[in-house]
Amino acid sequence: MKVMLVKDVYKLGRAGDIKKVADGYGRNFLIPQGFAVLATEGALKQVQKIKSQAEIRRASQNQELTGLADQIKAVTLTFPAKAGDTGKLYGSITTQDIATALTEQVRFEVKRQQVDIQPIRTLGEFTARIRLTMDLVPEFKIIVHREGESAESVTDAQRAAEAEKAEKPKKSGGGGRKAKEEEVAVEEPAATAE
Repeated sequence: MKVMLVKDVYKLGRAGDIKKVADGYGRNFLIPQGFAVLATEGALKQVQKIKSQAEIRRASQNQELTGLADQIKAVTLTFPAKAGDTGKLYGSITTQDIATALTEQVRFEVKRQQVDIQPIRTLGEFTARIRLTMDLVPEFKIIVHREGESAESVTDAQRAAEAEKAEKPKKSGGGGRKAKEEEVAVEEPAATAE
């Protein structure tokens, strides 16, 4: 089915674009929600009018939300969570949790559909994005730490783990005396290089 978009649709296109979509997607979602109309000859004659109106609307929205985007970029959300020894959470931090916390921080209604991140299932530091408009997508930081610990301890532990991984030489897969000799051989050049 060919449709002409009347409004900007995330991951599909901008207003005025003609797109070929699945019949069910067009018939059951795009057209009833007012995002698109069937691409008939009459509708195609209005493409320029729709594009110019959408450009004006998009520019005004971007101008209005620029201050909010700057405010969101400065936000760091912290979530205390229960986690196992390996850092895996018991449960997850969902887009709804993030949207609720961000709404409280910036005093602007953020819907969970605007949050662009997968559910968080481990301890650590993450970067999420909020789709305010198609052109305005600010990023902000999320820190998930173990309940009872401070958020700084998570970032320090994460940095230490990354540094430890970078310093460790790769070990051979086999065990026994030959593997131990290879480990010694690997460590000696590293010591002489310093």
